[in-house]
Amino acid sequence: MRLEDLKPGAQVRGIVPQHAVHVISAEWIGQQAVNLVYRSAAGGIAETTLYRDDEHQLVSEARGRLWSFDADGAKLRLVTEANRIKLAHYFDPYLAIHTSLVDPLPHQISAVYGEMLPRQPLRFLLADDPGAGKTIMAGLLIKELIARGDLERCLVVAPGSLVEQWQDELGEKFDLEFDILSRDMIETSRSGNPFDDRNRLILRLDVLVRNEDLQEKLDKARELDLIICDEAHRMSATYFGGDVKYTKRYQVGQKLGQMCRHLLLMSATPHNGKEEDFQLFMALLDGDRFEGRFRDGIHYADTADMMRRLTKEELRRFDGRPLFPERRAYTVKYQLSPKEAALYRAVTDYVRTEMNRVQRFAEGDNKKRNNVGFALQILQRRLASSPAAIYQSLNRRRERLESELAEARLAVRGRQTGLGCQSALNIDPLSAFKIDHCEACWHAHSPRLSWSGLLGGASVEAFIQRSLAPIRASREAARQLLKEARL
Repeated sequence: MRLEDLKPGAQVRGIVPQHAVHVISAEWIGQQAVNLVYRSAAGGIAETTLYRDDEHQLVSEARGRLWSFDADGAKLRLVTEANRIKLAHYFDPYLAIHTSLVDPLPHQISAVYGEMLPRQPLRFLLADDPGAGKTIMAGLLIKELIARGDLERCLVVAPGSLVEQWQDELGEKFDLEFDILSRDMIETSRSGNPFDDRNRLILRLDVLVRNEDLQEKLDKARELDLIICDEAHRMSATYFGGDVKYTKRYQVGQKLGQMCRHLLLMSATPHNGKEEDFQLFMALLDGDRFEGRFRDGIHYADTADMMRRLTKEELRRFDGRPLFPERRAYTVKYQLSPKEAALYRAVTDYVRTEMNRVQRFAEGDNKKRNNVGFALQILQRRLASSPAAIYQSLNRRRERLESELAEARLAVRGRQTGLGCQSALNIDPLSAFKIDHCEACWHAHSPRLSWSGLLGGASVEAFIQRSLAPIRASREAARQLLKEARL
């Protein structure tokens, strides 16, 4: 008889002379001995220790119960519950939904359970329009993979402005605790590699891009089960002059794809209108399929099995109603009042006058002229917006003109007190143009030109006074427009 056969309820000979004893309990001491509690034939309770060397003396007269039912009930319940959860997805195909604080929409359910979960390993681009709830889809995917025992280590890479939002939504809606990787976490890592210390992390994209040491630590860390890249269109590459221009973000995206089993890219704008650039972007998911430069009409790479894109018009509720109101763009015509019409004509004349002045005095600098022209056109757009908008724009313009005029007067006083001519005119003549001014005459009088050419035989005071005339004219025109806008 072996020690393993000593069960509660068994009748055993060889423990006491000439009599069989009734085993009450048997508790193992390591692998070689058993502490046995038994009842003798006289009814007394005794205890002894049996070793492997005593097995030849033991004879079983009656086998005990196969199950003693004397184990820890709390541990049994814990093990049972763990196995129930482990097998739950076989009986509840939407386990993550029923254990999360979300009410998913049809397109979110179809994305997770119809598109992503069946793909093993997952290499997928989720490209639904903004507002579709891509973060909720990612949370459902993470929770389902955990329930299936397919995910232990997960990394979310997102822009810096979104990491807190990711942490809050995953924690509040899915009870998934993620830590945001910080500098302190990197410096105080016990193992020297924060990616090995924690299984669930959220990482800022640009922090990873700029820190090559951090990239090296991520490369040396244990393999990740899932990496999610939010706003993945930032990891783009482009063709320029026949060559591929790889950005640092794109190169990081390539490395991330090699560090994990499942890779999910999320972007509402994956396509910039250039098919060759889109093919480079999709190469982050499958470098073999999208290898080589795309040539229109020669080859076409099908992405239907690697991405899903739904526009806002395609998103529906369970009852079939659109999730977002239908967008309708049309032009509404209205009649201007006499005062509004007068203000519109005055602003138009002002813009035309100042544009002519720009053409006259800024011929040598097309860039400056284009900037000024664009700034002047903004005035007409503000006028079309509302009278309050044009009033504020004209008021700011008047203040800037008066500031320029005050600086020019200061230059005149500096000359009168004996300062050099160069320092007296050392004012950026087109500083206002960079915003919305059009006093292009100052550009013509830039200190970069030769001093003798600037004066043209006139005195410095006369030259400055002549240069102030366009600014005074613009200021007065702006004041007049302000009066009309107040009406």
